[in-house]
Amino acid sequence: MCREVEHKHIFSGADLRSLLFPLIIEQLLNTLMGTVDTIMVSNVGPAAMSAVSLVDSINTLLIQAFAALAAGGCIICSQYIGKKNEETANRAARQVLLVILSISALITFICLLGNRRILRLIFGAVETDVMDASVTYFFYTAVSFPFIAVYNGGAAICRAQGNSRSPMLISVISNGINIAGNAFLIWGLQLGVAGVAIATLVSRIFSALVVLFFLRRPTQQICINHYLQIRPDKYLILKVLAIGIPSGVENSMFQFGKLAIQSTVSTMGTAAIAAQAMTNILEMFNGMAAQGIGIGLMTVVGQCIGAGRKDDAVYYIRKLSFVAELAMIANCLAVYVLARPVTILGAMEPESAKLCLYMIGWITVIKPIFWVLSFVPAYGMRAAGDVKFSMLISTATMWLCRVSLCVFLVRHYQMGPMAVWIGMFSDWAIRGLFFTIRFYRKKWLEHKVIS
Repeated sequence: MCREVEHKHIFSGADLRSLLFPLIIEQLLNTLMGTVDTIMVSNVGPAAMSAVSLVDSINTLLIQAFAALAAGGCIICSQYIGKKNEETANRAARQVLLVILSISALITFICLLGNRRILRLIFGAVETDVMDASVTYFFYTAVSFPFIAVYNGGAAICRAQGNSRSPMLISVISNGINIAGNAFLIWGLQLGVAGVAIATLVSRIFSALVVLFFLRRPTQQICINHYLQIRPDKYLILKVLAIGIPSGVENSMFQFGKLAIQSTVSTMGTAAIAAQAMTNILEMFNGMAAQGIGIGLMTVVGQCIGAGRKDDAVYYIRKLSFVAELAMIANCLAVYVLARPVTILGAMEPESAKLCLYMIGWITVIKPIFWVLSFVPAYGMRAAGDVKFSMLISTATMWLCRVSLCVFLVRHYQMGPMAVWIGMFSDWAIRGLFFTIRFYRKKWLEHKVIS
């Protein structure tokens, strides 16, 4: 009997389902709402659409950095929870909120102070109506940075305790507020791009306030109240930054890489640009379930490492990678079946639709082979503290494969947007090989995040 208890895994099947299902649903809804939001913005006019697209390339870069800091906090808190040290987990959670709020507030101040200058520096001379719309949109979204950062931090703290349901509910409602706000402010009050930005700001304020309210509940392992009494703790802040900064660099490199790829695609002609845009949207949908599983894996492995159960950490990475693979296959097949109806509903030109379906066909075949190994185990290894290796490999393969290979194929072989996906497939394959070797050598288990 004692032997059975000793080898019992930390998380039961029910625990995993309650953690992962809300994360998958949240990924689905965020992707869906983002698509709906884009469609609504397009009704404002081409200048507004261009402005939102340009500014969001900056916003996404910064929000990815906030998300990385939040993930670092999730890892620290989950390890302390696994160690049964709830007092330090609570202290660490307070530092996560303090760090992420301070950094985001500083970035907001810089963006508000240099609004138009920053936009001109990054995008150069754009048309006057696009620049004016960009300034307006950038102002309101910059004000929202501390709120989205606090939400990300609070949601990460909830997930560190195994509670992914609360962030999911907040995300569902805030996305609904954003969509309803867009409809009212764009079509009702005719506020144009300002209406789009204000709706985003309001939804983010809502998310931040509600997640802070949820964290006050005394029944949780981490309960945070008396927010104004939080003071810096250098030791815990450095631990959060040690995990968060490498992940932030990795996420930022991805965004820079996307911008470089976008500039290459923009030279391919209208049909290719439209095909690539639709393919990007469909590709986001076919990976959402596996991505949700990867996010949940950080909590699972973090608690295993904190409890000193390294064998369990290995077990769950293998198990959830297999589950993610099944989810990926199902997602890819579903998107492939729906791709043609979507191109018809989207009124795509025949040439663009044909090219889009061709690329989706290749993605449906290749993505289930390579994607899971290149991403899901890395979530778990980061939760053990192996963040620098992930940063170096991901950054190298991004620039060597996704960007450089893509540009080479386009310039020297006059390939269309399929060059983007050849670069992507190469990135997934090489990265998956490195992470698989790293996983089986178990060097990622040698890190010590907490003491």
